[in-house]
Amino acid sequence: MTIKEIQQNIIEDFSMFDDWMDRYAMLIEMGKECPIIDDQYRNDQYLINGCQSRVWLHAELKDGKVYYTADSDAVITKGIIYLLIKVFSGQTPEDILSADLSFLDEIGLKEHLSPTRSNGLVSMVKQMMLYAEAFKQLEVDS
Repeated sequence: MTIKEIQQNIIEDFSMFDDWMDRYAMLIEMGKECPIIDDQYRNDQYLINGCQSRVWLHAELKDGKVYYTADSDAVITKGIIYLLIKVFSGQTPEDILSADLSFLDEIGLKEHLSPTRSNGLVSMVKQMMLYAEAFKQLEVDS
């Protein structure tokens, strides 16, 4: 499935709910599906700076595709990182780097987050892009 198709599915899932309390509940449920980071990566080196909550993120390149795992100590934040993982995991570094993340605006996520959570979302995306950029460079160099 392409990034665009995955994002469209997420938009459709969120459109089932008009109330943001229901959408937050869905985010919390989604967070339970997050591919949990291995304990060896649950340290400061993998902690995303700029998040109000603690969020650990790890990525690896397998067969030309990036796979992310993560965890957070906050349930909504864990749902947010899972949304991003759902979109990016299993995609090529090039596809990740060229992705249009307008789905975040379309589902209304940015406007319903506190300023600190919104900053955290930006930091999560930035870190995922940095991994993709590093893996892209790794492929070029090899």
